[in-house]
Amino acid sequence: MSTLQYYAYPDMGVRLREKTSYSQAVRVGDRIECAGQGGWDAFSGEMKKELSEEIDQAFENVDRNLKDAGGKGWSQVFRVNSYNTDMSDEAFRHMVRNFKKWMPDHQPLLTCVGVTKLGIEGMHIELEVSAYDEEGAEAARKARAAVPEKKE
Repeated sequence: MSTLQYYAYPDMGVRLREKTSYSQAVRVGDRIECAGQGGWDAFSGEMKKELSEEIDQAFENVDRNLKDAGGKGWSQVFRVNSYNTDMSDEAFRHMVRNFKKWMPDHQPLLTCVGVTKLGIEGMHIELEVSAYDEEGAEAARKARAAVPEKKE
């Protein structure tokens, strides 16, 4: 596992890692795999109150997460898994609006699953994405190679 690089963006990402022992993203070769991102404020951790704001914030958190892992953001996303407690037409319209905003030049794969509850109380959406980042992977390999290995 030493060749994998794990990431947790500042504030909420780091707090979640410390509290629950999981990372927000991992580099696997030329891919970035992101843990589910909800509609929490990335600094305070407070969940957005309105569904549309929560969806918007979840998309912003995915972008923050990808960039923290050295990616360029949504332009590199090829798969989205969306877990939703609200499967209404209104919720889906907000999803589509964000897809068009964040990915105007491509249409990724989407799996949208209705669930009864998510990992944080009051959360209605969780976005999990996969991104292709060939350039970033090369930079990450070079950075890793520059760090001397620990001898035991």
